[in-house]
Amino acid sequence: MPDAIELLTTRGSFKAVELAGPAPSASEIETLLTVASRVPDHGKLAPWRFIVFEGDARAAAGAAIATAFRAKYPDAKPEHVEAERARLMRAPLVIAVVSRAGPHVKIPEWEQVLSAGAAAMSLVLAAHALGYGANWITEWYAYDRTVLDALGLSPHERIAGFIHIGRPPGPPEDRPRPPLHEIASRFAV
Repeated sequence: MPDAIELLTTRGSFKAVELAGPAPSASEIETLLTVASRVPDHGKLAPWRFIVFEGDARAAAGAAIATAFRAKYPDAKPEHVEAERARLMRAPLVIAVVSRAGPHVKIPEWEQVLSAGAAAMSLVLAAHALGYGANWITEWYAYDRTVLDALGLSPHERIAGFIHIGRPPGPPEDRPRPPLHEIASRFAV
């Protein structure tokens, strides 16, 4: 288990623009998605799904983001619109984790949302385990209904995150973490 603990304690995020190609192979993407789908899932609802953006599909999704941005900000400068168009081009692979949480007679919606978050985190960890870097991003377009419709989400679905994956420039820089005594306590009677 030391290797697993080392993996978990060395994971860090990279800026999406720092992630280079080549992208994970088809079999590696299958591994990433398999790991991400093995999260706790009360009631076996699979309250999440994945959308893989690779190659030219990243540019097509970027066009939808740019269109929505232009509609929101008609006076935006062309360079700002182009920056929005390039959102999913920053890394060679982007996988959206889509939350399909909804009302259920037995399973609280909150648990379903948490399961989607767990799927996103497992995807990030699996990328790290395969030697890739990753960044879990939700920017304005993750909450824009026009963009969500263009990406094929149903009205009840939401983006839990866009996971940008690619070759890291080196080991992740660690950031200060909260001291355990500030975030953990023991229940006592």
